[in-house]
Amino acid sequence: MAYIITDDCIACQACIDECPVGCITLDGDKVVIDKDQCLECGACAGVCPVDAPKPE
Repeated sequence: MAYIITDDCIACQACIDECPVGCITLDGDKVVIDKDQCLECGACAGVCPVDAPKPE
């Protein structure tokens, strides 16, 4: 399952550089994951201070 960013996200952007395939981007004031590109590795979840990335 691909990861998604929950509403708990504070848009700190820590996860963006952590993604090995670059599927996490800032869209306005929200961080989003492209589910079609997500490898389901969980690297983003490991760096998030509020545990916003979750498996879909």
